[in-house]
Amino acid sequence: MSDLTAASQPPARHASSLAQTLAAATLIQIVATASVLALTAIAPTVATDLGIGAYWIGYQISLIYTAGMFSSAIAGTLVQRFGPIRIEQAALVCFVIGFAGIATASIPLIVLASLFIGIGYGLNNPAASEMLSRVTPHTKRNLVFSLKQSGVPLGGILASFAFPFLSRFIDWHLALMIGAFAPLLTMGLLSLTHAAEPVTASASRSLLRGLIEEQSAIWRHTRLRALSALGFAYSAMQLSVSAFAVVALVHDAGWSLLSAGTVAAAMQLAGAMGRIFWGVVADRIGGGFVTLSLLGLLGGLGYALLFWLSDLPTAVQVIVFVAMGAVTIGWNGVLLAEVAHNAPEGRVGAITGGVLVYTFIGVIVGPSSFAALYAITGHYGASFLIFSLFGFGGVIVAWQAHRSGG
Repeated sequence: MSDLTAASQPPARHASSLAQTLAAATLIQIVATASVLALTAIAPTVATDLGIGAYWIGYQISLIYTAGMFSSAIAGTLVQRFGPIRIEQAALVCFVIGFAGIATASIPLIVLASLFIGIGYGLNNPAASEMLSRVTPHTKRNLVFSLKQSGVPLGGILASFAFPFLSRFIDWHLALMIGAFAPLLTMGLLSLTHAAEPVTASASRSLLRGLIEEQSAIWRHTRLRALSALGFAYSAMQLSVSAFAVVALVHDAGWSLLSAGTVAAAMQLAGAMGRIFWGVVADRIGGGFVTLSLLGLLGGLGYALLFWLSDLPTAVQVIVFVAMGAVTIGWNGVLLAEVAHNAPEGRVGAITGGVLVYTFIGVIVGPSSFAALYAITGHYGASFLIFSLFGFGGVIVAWQAHRSGG
């Protein structure tokens, strides 16, 4: 699919190859995720220096995703007005500001920096989807989008290792400033590889009007409505198992913190490989919604099985959590590919931003709702069992959308 005005400049549309665009989009995704999780990786050290509790990191993450939700809602209008390359560059500038702001160790500036990171994170996917949709053949759509989304767990792994490692040898402020070079270098790479991309010259419209038009288009379209619901449900499941895997293993199954952390890292790695695997599956069977339905079924069954976590053999506990990583982290690329496939011609970035609003809501609501369930039940397994309904509900929504045909 092309941009609204790309038809006026056909040679420039394909100036960048699929390999170049995919590499650039994946690298930006890695940098974006590492920016979001940089502070979480060194939260105890930073909290000690600031004289606050490490649990405050939860509020910082919520702040980032809330800002991301709002920027995603208007990203489509910005992509149509300025073009995806400029919006990606703006997102990278936000990450640079974010790193620098957190490195100041000033709480008000950390709050402001977190807002910038969230804005950049919300801008990234709509712009990247527009970039990729221009150069991706339909037969490779799910694989390409899933490869790009593998940058999320890879960025998480990078942040988890790089910043604690650097902080062992230099001050954490300096470690974050070194981190700021990653988006700067990526910005330079993007300029070199995509300098010939056209700048969109669409008619100006207000951000509010653009948001209303995009949401109206989504709610009038059966499959886009389904994708919005799936994004909410699956992101709630993904963030909940990622956030509570360690504490569930320690609290309910009696694991040591180090051992449980190793399982959590294995989950993220499985998620990276799962995104690629499910992209291949979706392209092979020719059905993104069929794949999303299968992912909901497997996720629901896995969550239900975790109700009996403490009764499972140790090896089975590991297998279940790693499998949950591959399933609950592996859905995102397939969903984004389906959004690109079902978006009206020339509006891939706009519709992607609109659909991702609901994914951000799931990210914000999911872990807090899971925590509330635990406060009521006092049992992590019970919370997982209740959350399995998101997966089973996803089976129904995805299958009905598949049968609807549009």
